[in-house]
Amino acid sequence: MFDDLDVIITEVALRDGSHAVSHSFTEEQVRQVVGALDKARVPYIEVSHGDGLGGSTLQYGLSKVDEFKLIQAAVETAEFSKIAVLLLPGIGTVHELKRAKDLGASLVRVATHVTEADVSAQHIQEARKMGLTTFGFLMMSHMAPIEKLVEQAKLMESYGAEAVYMTDSAGALLPDQVYERISALKDALTIEVGFHAHNNLGLAMGNTLEAIRAGATRIDGSIRSLGAGAGNTQTEVLAAVLEKKGIRTGIDLYNIMDAAEDVVAPLLKTPQEITKDSLTMGYAGVYSSFQLHAKRAGQKYGVDPRDILIELGKQKVVGGQEDMIIDVAKRMVNR
Repeated sequence: MFDDLDVIITEVALRDGSHAVSHSFTEEQVRQVVGALDKARVPYIEVSHGDGLGGSTLQYGLSKVDEFKLIQAAVETAEFSKIAVLLLPGIGTVHELKRAKDLGASLVRVATHVTEADVSAQHIQEARKMGLTTFGFLMMSHMAPIEKLVEQAKLMESYGAEAVYMTDSAGALLPDQVYERISALKDALTIEVGFHAHNNLGLAMGNTLEAIRAGATRIDGSIRSLGAGAGNTQTEVLAAVLEKKGIRTGIDLYNIMDAAEDVVAPLLKTPQEITKDSLTMGYAGVYSSFQLHAKRAGQKYGVDPRDILIELGKQKVVGGQEDMIIDVAKRMVNR
């Protein structure tokens, strides 16, 4: 369906952006956003809890609306775009994946920490059996040397992944590092390579362009930069930049601009920008979704959230260890 495109963009605002709005999306909001993105001919739209299927818990944050209702609303609204979901083994299960597939989702990205691809085998294999387009998603990729990144990506490929994404979950990578890593993946894999950026150091667009220059053909964007931390590569801006470079995305530029300005912007409680907390996450290499958790813990215990984030970075915490935020804050108070 998208064989004539140079780069295939997946819009992640209705998944990654869930972090920024405390997982409060409603069915009506999903319908409005999906309708606008569909009109702009965005190839894929990812819809689920910020931490993927099954993420609505006390630890990760409870969803205002059951995510399966949101997925159903997205599928019912989309006429051109395909609906995608994210699954983190240990949070989401094959049972939840089947529910998403039965509702009409057609793509799943199975996400693990960059050194733990082996836990994705069952989920990738089962997703392929279900007939879903199935990609691997290596998170916190700045935390592994290139050799380990390539090793883990090859594992996902061996399980049946049709593409593997290098994910800069903390927004910590620099452009030369992105180019080097994507180039290594392109050389080592026989499948497509993707890239997912965060803007905590203000480098999401530059890093994305370097990933494309190195050969990445699957790229994530977030309209109005609605995502965890300082957000992701801004979809409408990316579409304009790639059009200027003669790179085909299939996205209608005026319609994606209108979607950003008229539909998504009103949903933001505050504009997405690089705050001192999100900048600290990029500097310390901490998972972007930790921002709101650290801010709340800082307010509760009277600790500077930046100190919490720096300490978390020293401890090399990863997604799924949100409970560590409270522990760190309490220890700081005791000291």
